[in-house]
Amino acid sequence: MFKNKKHPPGMTDTLIGVGTEMNGLLKSQAGIRIEGAYQGDIESKGDIVIGESGVAKSNITARDVTIAGKVYGDVHTVGKLLITATGQLHGNSHAAILNVQEGGILNGGSQMGRSDTRTAGALSEGSTSSAGSGPKEHGDKKTKQAV
Repeated sequence: MFKNKKHPPGMTDTLIGVGTEMNGLLKSQAGIRIEGAYQGDIESKGDIVIGESGVAKSNITARDVTIAGKVYGDVHTVGKLLITATGQLHGNSHAAILNVQEGGILNGGSQMGRSDTRTAGALSEGSTSSAGSGPKEHGDKKTKQAV
């Protein structure tokens, strides 16, 4: 069902098939594929795939997420978020890697960073101040002093 099984032996992937409607909180150690309709938060230590016929009104947290159907909610991944040519994300994304194929839709904000947001934030702030506006402002002050 999934091309890369990255979970321990004995764990079974979960399928919500076409014609199935579910509501609630879904937590899983393994992968999840949604081809039907799901409403409620989804948390997985594995990968989540929203198939072409799938609709999820959910905030999703997982390792990698592939959207070929429709998602209404925010998506947080520690790995890759892929929105295929038929996929739609109506919500915000936070992923280390974001790939939106031609035809795919992302209506919302996007944040990219590693899984340790504290470290990523510190690196971003450090690199911005050393290579961004800090030196320019300093240079402007020198220019103003010289004039």
